[in-house]
Amino acid sequence: MAAPLELSCWGGGWGLPSVHSESLVVMAYAKFSGAPLKVNVIDNTWRGPRGDVPILTTEDGIVSQPAKILNFLRKQKYNADCELSAKQGADTLAYIALLEEKLLPAVLHTFWVENDNYFTVTKPWFASRIPFPLSLILPGRMSRGALNRILLTRGEPPLYHIQEVEAQIYRDAKECLNLLSNRLGTSQFFFGDTPSTLDAYVFGFLAPLYKVRFPKVHLQEHLKQLSNLCRLCDDILGSYFRHGPMGISPAGPEMIDVNLRKLTQLVNKESNLIEKVAFLHHCFPGGTVPVLQCEGKISRAHLEMDDNLRQSPQLLPRKLPTLKLTPAEEENNSLQRLSP
Repeated sequence: MAAPLELSCWGGGWGLPSVHSESLVVMAYAKFSGAPLKVNVIDNTWRGPRGDVPILTTEDGIVSQPAKILNFLRKQKYNADCELSAKQGADTLAYIALLEEKLLPAVLHTFWVENDNYFTVTKPWFASRIPFPLSLILPGRMSRGALNRILLTRGEPPLYHIQEVEAQIYRDAKECLNLLSNRLGTSQFFFGDTPSTLDAYVFGFLAPLYKVRFPKVHLQEHLKQLSNLCRLCDDILGSYFRHGPMGISPAGPEMIDVNLRKLTQLVNKESNLIEKVAFLHHCFPGGTVPVLQCEGKISRAHLEMDDNLRQSPQLLPRKLPTLKLTPAEEENNSLQRLSP
């Protein structure tokens, strides 16, 4: 018997099987085509193979990037497009290219570049699923990679600055959403009653924008006005991701938001601590400053904070009430202390 195909991908939240667009594309296509994937959700104990997530592990090695993974599954006779005509196949390629050119930059900006969204949602969420101390490094590296990708693809003349690029990518993304909405119309899926590769890509790109609760919602508000695209995401979630490890996370949106607020506070504290240690090491490379001995102990205690504190609400200590005695009571209390 052939070894099962294993997919390593980012996990879910807010009612999604994954908050990562490319992971969602592969997971949705596997559901549509019936591919028997064993899903390994990345967490802070992950020691999987190196590569760009999602990663498909096979008997012959690993495959990364959604397009390559989908091609591999098709070669294994798991094809969600077997009923499409040649024209529909060409349309699929054209719309996928449109998604990657017009919509993907806005998705990357929403998650990784917009400051409020990154520090409140994206950074705490990913940091909680990456082993320490990489959890303090990789989210920032992923953010810079997303920004560089946006600037390399869209930061060409006359758009030199990120502010100019931002305005353009959101205009392009809204135009792309309008085109997708017009193409879908009142149909259940893009090519009739059966989902295909295009539905997997659209779902993967739109579902995180639709479901994740961001403080800045430049594109989310526009998407929610296109009811047929929102209905497509809801139908796929309800029909294909109801149960199992590829299903919806048992934690509700409210609980996830509470946990993210706690993680935001902890991750920011740890990031500031690492920056201070690096600064001190730069300033005093040749020895140890005596005044820092006590701080070193505190730092280690902070870094080795147990999981119970991470999972508990950050409550302020309770103050005991101060009782004030009357003059007669004070005199009586003094006499009692002096008496044998």
